[in-house]
Amino acid sequence: MKELFILVVVTVFTLVTYYLVEPFAHHQMHKHVESENFVYADLPALTKKGDVTRGQELVMGAGACVGCHSIKVAGMEPAMSPADAAAAYGVNPPDLSNMGAVLDEKFLADLIKNPAHALMVEHKFDAAKGQMHPMVPFYGAGGDIDQEVADMVAYLKSIAVKGEDLTPTIAFENACGRCHAVRYEKWTQIGEKPNFKHEQDSLAYDIEVLKYQDSLKKYMGTLPPDLSIYIRSRGEHYIKTFIENPQNYLAGTAMPRVGVTAEAADKVIEYLEDSGDTKRHEREEVGKNVMIYIIIFAIFALLWKKQVWKELH
Repeated sequence: MKELFILVVVTVFTLVTYYLVEPFAHHQMHKHVESENFVYADLPALTKKGDVTRGQELVMGAGACVGCHSIKVAGMEPAMSPADAAAAYGVNPPDLSNMGAVLDEKFLADLIKNPAHALMVEHKFDAAKGQMHPMVPFYGAGGDIDQEVADMVAYLKSIAVKGEDLTPTIAFENACGRCHAVRYEKWTQIGEKPNFKHEQDSLAYDIEVLKYQDSLKKYMGTLPPDLSIYIRSRGEHYIKTFIENPQNYLAGTAMPRVGVTAEAADKVIEYLEDSGDTKRHEREEVGKNVMIYIIIFAIFALLWKKQVWKELH
């Protein structure tokens, strides 16, 4: 019983020390923000049922989306290279192929009508002061603008991947990949760096990345950080709530609200977990085996102890 009591005391003090050093200290040193559950309560719900065919006509025509955006799934390639697009707009306009799966439909609708409001960067882009957001708002095509926006949202959702086809890579690249690099995954702001055969080709690619980054710095005020190990330095809760509403952490930040769905946010976290700890699944499996070994060892150690000491008690 004495050994069991000592074990309990040591365990309790170890757990208390860990709590004070890690969870408690982290809570005291960092602002805690509760999740808004990705419902975007500040945005109006869609009240119209969208028509996919009409939405396609608007996106390809009066909506003028393809003037800046590519839609590769529909055969619409980008008009400019990422570096040239960033020089023109500050950041490369996203391909719209999977935005209907990654972005919340309320956010997507508000983004079409009022980009600065949806992205929560009105403090940076004040139309009254002539500070226009690079994305031009959709003012309607002559009909009911709410219906037209609902049609466009319906079309974008219809062409996007469905269900399990929304992979962590797709979610990350669409939500975060045009501003953030992930060097552990060879991801740059202009895409995944290929394995070049010739050094000059690799250097030419790097120059394009640097040109893009220069434009991004001017647009954002600073170069957004590489996210390779952010999941380990900041944790899942911080990243998810920061994605959800950056203003809750850094009032006045230039980082826009991303507007992803809860499912897409989970996929982004999964991507960051895989990139920040490539051996995590293997390590977790090894950890289970180690715990089984420790339990078996403890049982045999206890039986051996009783056998050795039984004649002395």
